[in-house]
Parts: sequence; C-alpha cells; structure tokens
Amino acid sequence: MLRETIDADLKKAMLAKDQPTVITLRNIKSAMKNKEIDTHKPLEDAEITQLLATLKKKGEESVTQYKAGGREDLVEKEQIELAVIARYLPKQLTPDEIDGLVKEAIASTGAAGAKDMGKVMKVVQPQTSGRADGKLVSERVKALLA
Repeated sequence: MLRETIDADLKKAMLAKDQPTVITLRNIKSAMKNKEIDTHKPLEDAEITQLLATLKKKGEESVTQYKAGGREDLVEKEQIELAVIARYLPKQLTPDEIDGLVKEAIASTGAAGAKDMGKVMKVVQPQTSGRADGKLVSERVKALLA
C-alpha cells in the first residue's frame, strides 16, 4: 500500500538525515491526514495518488511563479520536492498513449462529435488519473472528437 511505502521512506530519510525528503514526506502525510479528516475515512491508494498529483501540479505552478519572480533558491527547493513526489506517482503517460486511450474510449462510447466529450471523458479519466494532466487529456479528447 502506498501509505506504508511513504511511512517507510520517511523513516529511512530521517535515519539518513535527508532533510529535503523528510520535509516533503511530512508535507505529504499532512495533506493525507487533512484529506482523511475532510472525508471522514481512510484514503485508498487511488485517492492518495490523486492527492499526490494535485501536490505535483501545485509544485509545478510554484516553480513557474518563482522563476518569474527570479527566486532561483525557491525554484531549486520546489524541484527537489517535486522529485520526491514523483517517486510515488505512477509512470506518466506519453501523448501517444493518451491518444490511444482516447481513441478506444471514442470507439467504445460511439462518440460522434464535441457534444459527446462528456461521455468520452467519463471513460478516459479513471484510466489517466494520476498518470496524465487532466487538462492535456481534455485537449486530446477535444482534438480527436473534432
């Protein structure tokens, strides 16, 4: 289970005195705990993966902002955290793999045009969750339905 892997890696990082990893893993555990409090139930692996994808996206946005502000010290810190988060995310899909999944979904739903985008997204989203940016998937669905 993903939670146990994160806990074990946190212990290893603490023993190795790897502060950036310790801080990042503690932030992940904190986000998981907050989500559990909000939902009133323990998180499943899929929910943890979704949470990690959200943290990754926020980190990437922060990197963009820090670069624009000329804060290279914060860019480096954020990139280290992103590397730690990426360890726990599934392998990211390539654009060709996304297109393949979208084409399968279009065929299985019988989608004919842009009005059927919702049907296709309903099929594709569970397959790409945590493995591809939702905005990119949406753009590919729109392009392939056009």
